[in-house]
Amino acid sequence: ASHHRITPPHSTATSPPPFLPLRKLSARTASSVDSVKTHALPTPCSAKTPLAMVTIRRATPEDLISMQTCNLSCLPENYQMKYYFYHILSWPQLIYVAADPNNRIVGYVLAKMEDEAPAEPSASSAPNPHGHITSLAVLRRYRNMGIARKLMEAAHMAMVECFGAKFCSLHVRKSNEAAKHLYVKSLGYEVSGIEAKYYADMEDALDMKRWFVVDESKAAVDAKIEPKPEQTQEQTQDDELPDLVPLTAA
Repeated sequence: ASHHRITPPHSTATSPPPFLPLRKLSARTASSVDSVKTHALPTPCSAKTPLAMVTIRRATPEDLISMQTCNLSCLPENYQMKYYFYHILSWPQLIYVAADPNNRIVGYVLAKMEDEAPAEPSASSAPNPHGHITSLAVLRRYRNMGIARKLMEAAHMAMVECFGAKFCSLHVRKSNEAAKHLYVKSLGYEVSGIEAKYYADMEDALDMKRWFVVDESKAAVDAKIEPKPEQTQEQTQDDELPDLVPLTAA
């Protein structure tokens, strides 16, 4: 007579299948499984999102809270939310963000147009509308990827195309060598003066300007920066910030 071995229910002789086929699940359970499969897992802190996956786009009001969070994480110069609203309501064309594949804001540039009148207006003096960079920040783990440079270039282009800006100005801490390298070597800014005790901690600020080269036939900014002869050998240096130095442009 043949004998059949019966495995008790509590036995571990046979292990359950690793997963159940979706055809045996209810519609509600299958939907839950699908949502788990498509949920993006957090990226390890040591990994970096490729630049090609970071989108530079114009900011929307929904981005303002994330922009403020980025600012608080990166810079000592912080602003109340009403200041962000003031910018986006007045100059929505000039505010750009960098978003990762999950639409998380990893960087931003806050810019505006300066409309003050010349100190000594005259009939011969031509108006020089110009933009100003209020704040620029990129989260630490997304630095050294060219994001800050691309944000600045987007703001520059919008200043010229939307407002006919002749140049752009900004302030940077005198001690911030990384930011100065970005502005001077990569973006073509020049120091035009020093604002003594400009920051809350009484540090001096460099007043910097970048004049735009405009092709009137195309009404576009010449993106190529002609380096000075003594700067030619410097162009091979990194155009972004080291990880440990925050970018300040307030």
